[in-house]
Amino acid sequence: MGEPYPAEEYQPRAAILAGRPAAIVVGVDGSDASLRAAAYAVGLARRQQAPLVLVYVRSQPSGLLSAVDGGGAGIVAVIDVEDRIEAELLDAFRQALDGIDAQLIIRSGQPSAVLSEVAHEVQAGAVIVGRSESLAHRLTGSVPRRLVRCGRWPVTVVP
Repeated sequence: MGEPYPAEEYQPRAAILAGRPAAIVVGVDGSDASLRAAAYAVGLARRQQAPLVLVYVRSQPSGLLSAVDGGGAGIVAVIDVEDRIEAELLDAFRQALDGIDAQLIIRSGQPSAVLSEVAHEVQAGAVIVGRSESLAHRLTGSVPRRLVRCGRWPVTVVP
């Protein structure tokens, strides 16, 4: 066996071109697992002196919810919960990320697609997400699984 490759060859292309560590993207949704993932990403960004991009993806109410919910109370409740989570994330973002090059991106859509888009835009070196806590994701596929299958970035799933 030959000599191992130098560590420089394992750095993401964006980091080599810019002469700095590549961005770390973390998905947050207010769940315990996503908050643990965010804490892990903050520590990693501090240690590597890398930019941190937190991504909150607001869901789009499905057509089925609209059909079942004639008065729209269910959709209003979903939007209210998302507004509350967004406000909590903004407060936590302002307090906890002192001294880190960080930004919070809020978008609507399908979580794995939005995380992939953002990771591509910022030329991420890693994507960090919390483990899915939903039983339904075992049947339909979880966000971490979809990101791993995408295979563009190293994906860390925090339990």
